[in-house]
Parts: sequence; C-alpha cells; structure tokens
Amino acid sequence: MSAPTGYMRQLMAAAMLLALTACTTTKVASLEEPAAAPMTGQTNDPAPGFETVAAGSEEDFILNVGRRIYFKQDSATLDSVAMATLDNQAIWLNKNPTWLLKLQGFADDSGSASQMETLSQKRADAAMAYLVSKGVDARRMWAKGYGNDREVRDCTERSCKVQNRRVVTNLRSQPDAA
Repeated sequence: MSAPTGYMRQLMAAAMLLALTACTTTKVASLEEPAAAPMTGQTNDPAPGFETVAAGSEEDFILNVGRRIYFKQDSATLDSVAMATLDNQAIWLNKNPTWLLKLQGFADDSGSASQMETLSQKRADAAMAYLVSKGVDARRMWAKGYGNDREVRDCTERSCKVQNRRVVTNLRSQPDAA
C-alpha cells in the first residue's frame, strides 16, 4: 500500500469518527424513556420505574405498605414484625376506605391437611381481628384459610418453610363471588 493511500484511509477514519461523535441521541432517548425522578439518597426514594405509582392504588399498597405477614410453626400468634406490618396496613386502609380486603391464610406441611387448614384460618382471623382493633371496619374484610394447598415453595428446609406460613392481604374492589 502506498503512503498516500494509507494516509487517506487514516484521514477518512478520523473524519468518520468526528462525524459519529457529533451525533447525539438525547432527543431520541427523551422520547423513548421518561426522565428518572431525582434521587435524594433517602431510603424512601421511589424504586426506578415506580415513580408514578398513584397514592391509594393497589401498587401503592404492595410497594409501600406490604401485604404479607409470617408466623412461627404451628402458631397463629402475631409477632412484633407482623403487628408492625398490620399497623401500616391499618393506617393505609383507614386513609383509603373504598378498598375491601381478603385475608388469605396459609400453612406449611407440618401437620395433616385438616390441621393446616384450621391453622391457616386462625392466622387469617388473627390478622383480621388485629386490623379491626386498629379501626378498620370488619365489614370491609373477609378471611379464608387455605391450609398448605398453595405453597410458595415446596421444600424441606426450615428456612424455606417459613415462606409458606403466612397471611396475604389482597385488595378487592368488590367481594369475591360466593
């Protein structure tokens, strides 16, 4: 390759690089993706993608309040962590009185199916009674125990089984069909 040809190729490559760096995609990017909310560094900053969750919505309840509480094996007694979650639920529910809620109780497989169904119902009833004690109208709620029919995880490890011993609060706009 001759010196002038090699020089021309280098010159063309440099020109192409300059042309590419002059191009910007900020206009295109701003059309495709909304700007992220400014982050303050606080723990209550919205998670990316959830900046526009409406207050009082089901998403708000799930993200900002929490809908699950957990129990010790063979127990329907609320511990301090469960009560703190239910306290937050009660505050939110009292601010948003149009929502109804279904409290679903679950159990692991540490007993017979009938024992676990009874226990899961006691767990759901305990959560409901606690919410009523915090001012949530009992007519807005119903509780159902499902035993161990709907396990989150099928496992034998103790640390895994705790995930199945729970009550899940599900918001509803109308009662479930009978």
